[in-house]
Amino acid sequence: MMRWGMVLLTLVTLAGPAQAADLDGTLKKIKTTNTITLGYREASRPFSFVGDDGKPAGYSVDLCTAVAAAIGKELALPNLQVKWIKGSVADRIDAVVNGAVDLECGSTTASLSRQERVDFSLLTFIDGGSLLVTDASLIRGVASLGGKRVAIIPGTTTEKSLTEALRKQAVSTTLVPVKDHDAGVAALDAGTADAYASDRIILTGIGRTSKNPEKLSLIDEYFSYEPYGLMLRRNDAAFRLSVNRALARLYRSGEVVPIVTKWFEGMGGPGRLLAAMYIINGWPE
Repeated sequence: MMRWGMVLLTLVTLAGPAQAADLDGTLKKIKTTNTITLGYREASRPFSFVGDDGKPAGYSVDLCTAVAAAIGKELALPNLQVKWIKGSVADRIDAVVNGAVDLECGSTTASLSRQERVDFSLLTFIDGGSLLVTDASLIRGVASLGGKRVAIIPGTTTEKSLTEALRKQAVSTTLVPVKDHDAGVAALDAGTADAYASDRIILTGIGRTSKNPEKLSLIDEYFSYEPYGLMLRRNDAAFRLSVNRALARLYRSGEVVPIVTKWFEGMGGPGRLLAAMYIINGWPE
């Protein structure tokens, strides 16, 4: 009986919460330090931005908060500390690669070329590139951008997609580089740009921060497909699984619904495409 008792005790121990010695990569780092480091953006409404209270806020921030709570439970860390690091479009990938952040919680498009340097979670959102324009510009789509000035953040998938769309339609325009979304709207307000190109749902939110939102319009046209994911380091399958397990559970359970409602209600709503994404990515356990 004593022998079987020892076997059962061993099995129970192995089935219990993961110990640091049993882990590697990011999960081991989190377990050892009792801290998970999350990256967020300063001005990427409504996904990731600095709230009125000075703290991280947004749809992606809420998703990452839920993921962190799930990982804390998985690692038996009831008082897991969450450290938030503010980043930008320019440094977000480097921050993941060099270990400054464990998970980037922004509005980053998951692309094949980016997967040469980083990995991505299950999809968190689906959007497309569009244009926020001044009414005075009379811009109705990419075809009417000839001779116009378009503010855009360099190095983004939006820049690449818009450049290709302009090439296909043989349209010549002037691209005005800006550092972030706030600067894009500021360019419209100042009259130094006729349009600002970014993902449609971001334009819907950021357009409200304009000094004269009544003088701006969002065109109906999409010129790209932008699937979002949370960025993490490559070659860390265990951590990616933990992140994906938490996201899939959110999607399957419907717990993601109040998060979506909180950030997108009254903004035209993401619609059926996003609902389908949740179903497809709500992987079974």
